[in-house]
Amino acid sequence: MQYNRLGKAGIKVSELSFGSWVTFGGTLDLNGAKACMRAAFDLGVNFFDNAEVYAHGKSESLMGQALKDFKREDLVISTKLFWGGDGPNDVGLSRKHLMEGIKNSLKRLDLEYVDLLFCHRPDPDTPIEETVQAMNDIVHQGHAFYWGTSEWSAKEIEEAYDWAAKLNCIAPSMEQPQYNMLMRDRFEKEYAPLYERHSMGTTIWSPLASGALTGKYNNGMPKDANPDRAQWAERYLSPDNITRFKKLDEITNGLDCTMAQLALAWCLKNPHVSTVITGATSVDQVKENIKASEVKEKLSADLMKQIDQILDNKPKSL
Repeated sequence: MQYNRLGKAGIKVSELSFGSWVTFGGTLDLNGAKACMRAAFDLGVNFFDNAEVYAHGKSESLMGQALKDFKREDLVISTKLFWGGDGPNDVGLSRKHLMEGIKNSLKRLDLEYVDLLFCHRPDPDTPIEETVQAMNDIVHQGHAFYWGTSEWSAKEIEEAYDWAAKLNCIAPSMEQPQYNMLMRDRFEKEYAPLYERHSMGTTIWSPLASGALTGKYNNGMPKDANPDRAQWAERYLSPDNITRFKKLDEITNGLDCTMAQLALAWCLKNPHVSTVITGATSVDQVKENIKASEVKEKLSADLMKQIDQILDNKPKSL
């Protein structure tokens, strides 16, 4: 397993990480969560991702129980704040919700601190300077070591950096965006100046496009498909994309890998990706995902060019 610095921050994260979205509190109970986390850790994963909204808080509670089997210093744990409940002040990035939200998350996780704390979405109802000051205070109080954003625009992230400088506050260290073979513009084009100016780290999610890039939908919707996951995947299942998936599947034959491993390895090849968040419903799936690190080493410049030709969606330069 390779470990990367999170942008210019000193902390290092495994290039493949493990997230609890959809699975914890859904497909996986406590025993399943423990087994998958242990398998991931034993294969070199040190970063585990969560959010207050996942399974309405149950995901954090399950992870908190599973974490008792580990030495805290060996792990990088994150959570994300935005959707905390149904009340008018339980949603968004106000100082009130951020301060209360982090305390509630830590209580569910049964931790004294998280390593990484994300603003889960931009909040048009809260001034960015208020959010920056609140996140600065959370870090200073020791509730989190680093803070970042998730699915913010480049303009909003740049404003956060500007306000941090003006207010002498701690600036964000990372962004958690969606990035995969089919979703490239924001990560590769819009964020390009941020890598150059701020050495921004990234913890990307949905590297398999909600399962579309596993190839399991290439011949239609399986009868045993999970309805929730299938609904997320359907947005990517256009006839043109299915044609692309089948051509990509031909490449996997020469690499002796699965479609999922190829898609994960492709993300790992981007030098601006600090870590790729994976999900799994079984130990076997965890093991299969981790093999993407080996596939990455087989992706030559010529193969990457061939993949780009198949995808035909490389963003035009700025």
